[in-house]
Amino acid sequence: MTAETELPVAEPERVRRAFVALLLSERARVGVAIALRVAAAGASTAAPLLMGRMIDALAAGEGIGDIDMIAAGMAAAIAAAVALTWLAGFTANRVGERLSARLRERFVEQCLRLPLHTAEQAGAGDLMTRTSVDVPQSGNLIRESIPRAAVAILTALVYIGAMIWVNALLALCMVLAVPLIAVGARWYLKRARDGYLAQARTESRSGEALSATADGARTAELHRLEADRIAHGDTTIAAHWAANKYTLYLRSVYFLTLESSYVLPASAVLVLGGAMYFDGAVTLGEVAACAVLSRQIMTPMNFLLMMVEWLQRGFASFARVEGIAAIDTDEQAAAAALPADGTVALRSVHFAYPSGPEVLHGVDLRIPAGERLAVVGPSGAGKSTIARLVSGIDAPTSGQVTIGGVDVATLPLSERRGHVTLVTQEHHVFTATLRDNLTLAKPDADDAELRRALATVGAAWANDLDAELGGTAKELDPAAAQQIALARIILADPDVVILDEATAMLDPRAARDTERALAAVLEGRTVIGIAHRLHTAHDADRIAVVEAGRLAELGSHDELLQANGPYALLWNTWHGTSERSPA
Repeated sequence: MTAETELPVAEPERVRRAFVALLLSERARVGVAIALRVAAAGASTAAPLLMGRMIDALAAGEGIGDIDMIAAGMAAAIAAAVALTWLAGFTANRVGERLSARLRERFVEQCLRLPLHTAEQAGAGDLMTRTSVDVPQSGNLIRESIPRAAVAILTALVYIGAMIWVNALLALCMVLAVPLIAVGARWYLKRARDGYLAQARTESRSGEALSATADGARTAELHRLEADRIAHGDTTIAAHWAANKYTLYLRSVYFLTLESSYVLPASAVLVLGGAMYFDGAVTLGEVAACAVLSRQIMTPMNFLLMMVEWLQRGFASFARVEGIAAIDTDEQAAAAALPADGTVALRSVHFAYPSGPEVLHGVDLRIPAGERLAVVGPSGAGKSTIARLVSGIDAPTSGQVTIGGVDVATLPLSERRGHVTLVTQEHHVFTATLRDNLTLAKPDADDAELRRALATVGAAWANDLDAELGGTAKELDPAAAQQIALARIILADPDVVILDEATAMLDPRAARDTERALAAVLEGRTVIGIAHRLHTAHDADRIAVVEAGRLAELGSHDELLQANGPYALLWNTWHGTSERSPA
């Protein structure tokens, strides 16, 4: 049993680089969206400027024709603003959806390349939360939060520019809002990222607790552990609630400072503008235009500052999503060479799971290319651990495991999967056609190849390659699912095949027939079979007996029976006696 460790969270610099790269992937459409938004903001600014001009025209007693022209200009500006705003929003939404889809596809690809031992140690809750919460939250960041924040910034800048153009002194009144906003924002930003990351972590742990309790409900009931599971669930939920309360406290304080700052600039414009008007420094229209613009500026500023909370939450989720990519990058260090053949070697291999004692103690074993080796021994001896090390799922604590002279740990995941495959009794059938389920192993396989693979594993039920499987379609029993998994191995054609209880779901006769058929198909490849049925070991070229994490015996079936050691005892016990063969 491995100890649960949380998946990493990407550092801010990596998050920034990834986010910019994502935006640049749609740079042309992003540029169009920005240009449309600037044009919409410019059209929105024209209305208050024309209003100020109208007030001054009325005060000067200009003709009704001039007033009508200004009014018509205001109407045209408002209509243009509405049209451009809609078009800019439509364009931004399309860009956001494309970027969000690209993010989801990239996340799925990264998860599929995720090393199995990393996913196992993280537990289901962390990965499930990143998939169901952080990916949608990151999608909202790209699709809604960032475009809205960009809109707010561009609109505010256009309004400020218009206000400076009308009267630079009155425009300075906007500075009065800065100190209070700066203090509140600095206080909030200093705490927000850690707060939202803690909230996401506690949500992952809560989800993991719920998932583990649901999966182990029967075990908990059998051993009367219901109270312990409830207490564990209460603890994780309480931690999640505390994290939520903390982020709510941050938002409450932050929003209070924002609301307090908004009234200052508009009040200052009216007071200062009134004094300047009576001194003849400005016209009434200029004061009115600046007063309206000051309120218009605060609208996008208010939205932008409130968006900081959404942005913090979104970037915290994006950092968790990008953390998966960081694992993928670290695991994909390219090897200097590729395996020369299917020779497998374990040299002084020690291994211990993070949460337990050492499982393997200095195992030395060499399996020549093309040999069929059976690994036998009592439960818990370390047989499946050897399979995990050879397949590259785990790396040895010390020592080395090589395939074709290359350390398995240094092989890029894509190369490793092409050279070694582990088949266990746990198989997944995707909700798709039988053909789609099989061509996962060999995309270019034709129907004849698929049918031969199915026939080899004895899947007599598989007549229709277009039959829908999984989900609400045809539900397969464990034996049929195992046959699909074995057929995939035949199609994938790796150098090394590890069978860990690969035929356990089949009845003994079908299992033996399938194993013999596989032996014929896998001729010339290195096959390591974790044997729980000793007739499988009987058919192997050699047998490795593992006891208490050590290699106790190694030889053929006849040699080991003649040696009258641990294997002979296992064989005789399998056949109904508990004594070793006579010496």
